[in-house]
Amino acid sequence: MNISIFGLGYVGCVGAACLAKLGHSVVGVDVNENKVRLINEGKPTIIEEGIAELCEEAHHAGRMRATTSAAEAVAATDISFIVVGTPSSKEGHLNLNYIFTVAERIGKALKDKDTFHVVAIRSTVLPGTNDKVGDIIERESGKRRNVDFAVVSNPEFLREGTSVKDYFHPPLTLVGTDNEQAEQMFRELYKDIDAEFVSTDIKVAEIMKYVNNTYHALKIVFGNEVGNICKGLDIDSHKVMEIFCKDRQLNISPYYFKPGFAYGGSCLPKDMKALRTLAHDLYVDVPVIDSIHPSNEKQKDNAVQAIMAKGKRKVGILGLSFKSGTDDLRCSPIVDVVERLLGKGCEIRIYDKNVVVSELTGTNKDFIMAKIPHLQHFVTSDLDEVCRQSDLLVVTNKEKEFEDILDRYPGKVVIDLVRQWNEVDYDGHYEGLSWGDINRNTAAQQKEIEKDFRQTDF
Repeated sequence: MNISIFGLGYVGCVGAACLAKLGHSVVGVDVNENKVRLINEGKPTIIEEGIAELCEEAHHAGRMRATTSAAEAVAATDISFIVVGTPSSKEGHLNLNYIFTVAERIGKALKDKDTFHVVAIRSTVLPGTNDKVGDIIERESGKRRNVDFAVVSNPEFLREGTSVKDYFHPPLTLVGTDNEQAEQMFRELYKDIDAEFVSTDIKVAEIMKYVNNTYHALKIVFGNEVGNICKGLDIDSHKVMEIFCKDRQLNISPYYFKPGFAYGGSCLPKDMKALRTLAHDLYVDVPVIDSIHPSNEKQKDNAVQAIMAKGKRKVGILGLSFKSGTDDLRCSPIVDVVERLLGKGCEIRIYDKNVVVSELTGTNKDFIMAKIPHLQHFVTSDLDEVCRQSDLLVVTNKEKEFEDILDRYPGKVVIDLVRQWNEVDYDGHYEGLSWGDINRNTAAQQKEIEKDFRQTDF
């Protein structure tokens, strides 16, 4: 099939490359000429495992290209995906301007098209957005919905860092539609995807991502709170949660039930906030959902307190993005921690192989510039330099390259936020954020840490 994808960010780039891998012909559309150039050179617009190989393969096979012209893309394709950003306001409401702008461009392009066209909203939007997009396209094109075109909702279930694998093996394929022809086209489009195809009401499909992500956010906070209780009792919380997760009948999924650091990224904070705001707009009391964000912020407080309690001025941060395997800094919890440590007088060095300061663009750049405008002075691509010149190391991402730092840099104070090691035998001081003592070297743990500066509270 011939597919156009409006928006070449994370979801758009992955979708384009994966659909091309499945044999479809894909045209990417973006206002950013640099992203268009990268796709036309067979390169991805993001850092993600497996995406570079897929883009190169699609380019050589002639199945993927990109343009800035909506008219060109719509004329050459049967289905257009809308995959642009939906940032939230301070109050939690979504800014849908990008969605509506794309709808206008598609509507104008459909004026001169005679064949049936399907527009699929892949971006995460609240219920009612599909209807508004249909109204805009009718207004701009002069055509009739469900006669000349259809609008479906097709939410994605991708995790950054594993999005390529998730695309081919999602938990389910969900399409919200009121048009039988569009449903059949999507059944054909996804026939080679290893997942159940679920067709449902449009508004049901629109709200599913918010329900899913709010629950995922809740699971992370729950795991962290269990971990904090266990740490107070000197219990290994990971053993507790490992047993808890053996119950697959009632506890559903083990993925997020891992005590550690706060959640972050572009989805969980925004979508949880949006569902909470929706409930408040409806005058529905949601005390558990309201408590998720404060609990997540408390976990950041716990990290700052654990670091500052060691009394070490020179602090090395191993990982800046919100999770391993990605360059996404949006709502990364360690960014807030770094900002506060700088305010308390710490000398910070940061290593993250996926974050190149000179190449930060878009929302990534806007977020980090608002938090740490002089980030380039703290980030380096030299892991050895960060470890050697820091007295305290904070492990924030579970990366393979961090596995041997205890052996390579003995005697350091190490704060582990992600359970990088199941157990350690370390001659320096090791502390996990939300689990009890797992260092078998008891003599090292009993040594008093020599502090080189005292925390000042304002």
